[in-house]
Amino acid sequence: MKNALRAALLLLLPGLTGCLSHTRNVLRVIGPNQLMNATADQLITQVNAQYDVLQSLNASVEISASVGGGSTGNVTDYTSFSGYVLLKKPGMLRVILLVPVLRTRMIDMVSDGSNFKMLIPPQNRAIVGSDTVTVPSKKPLENLRPDVFLESMLIQGVGPDDLVSLTSDVHVETPAKAKYAVEVPDYDLTITRRTGKSNELQTLRVIHFDRTNLLPYKQDIYDKDGRLATVATYDNYQKFGDVQFPTLINMSRPLDEYAIKMVIDKLSTNQELGDDQFQLKIPDNVPVQKMP
Repeated sequence: MKNALRAALLLLLPGLTGCLSHTRNVLRVIGPNQLMNATADQLITQVNAQYDVLQSLNASVEISASVGGGSTGNVTDYTSFSGYVLLKKPGMLRVILLVPVLRTRMIDMVSDGSNFKMLIPPQNRAIVGSDTVTVPSKKPLENLRPDVFLESMLIQGVGPDDLVSLTSDVHVETPAKAKYAVEVPDYDLTITRRTGKSNELQTLRVIHFDRTNLLPYKQDIYDKDGRLATVATYDNYQKFGDVQFPTLINMSRPLDEYAIKMVIDKLSTNQELGDDQFQLKIPDNVPVQKMP
């Protein structure tokens, strides 16, 4: 009897599976041909060396912005503008965006590492304030401050008081018009710091390294309250002198709901930049708005 029942089930199985299952196509995922290995100490040494070797940069860029997200239910993309970014460590920055065709200044922003000035000639308007937002504006782009550029463009070194942990994960990349996706293993270097004398740790940053080349492809930056403040992604690395630098940097601010895309066309590193190149005089007839 048992043998007969077993035989009957075997005869029915092909028909049942045909009725109860359905096969569908999904994007095929493949892995990289070769991976690189590193320890936490080796990645820290690499990050510190890259940060130490770069003292200044002068870049010709295309910058575009987008504003919006879940709170508004829509995203507005703005036209890209060409311009220049000058950076001198430890915290001096100048960003100049140009009016299309006319090539006159549309925005000129400078920072000394603590405070900034921004001149907007087409609006006959200027803004001054702290490099770090203390009271957020309801207008997202008014929360764009120099520290977003500084912390995103330069991956800071790991300090002696910083505590680190290293984990492994994977991220999936889908090439344009490809019939497959690539699953790329990565290293995630989490940098924390002890809060006072307590056992509580404050997460400062997480640097994500692509294990096919051990280059950072993303950095998550947290504020003092433990919120994800900035997500910076890096792509299209090129060699500029002794520095390997990304020519595509995306800076996303999830709390403020805006994003900046920067494409670097030309880059000079470690040139002598004078302090006068980071000076901005606001004309007497231009109204000045003070931002907290």
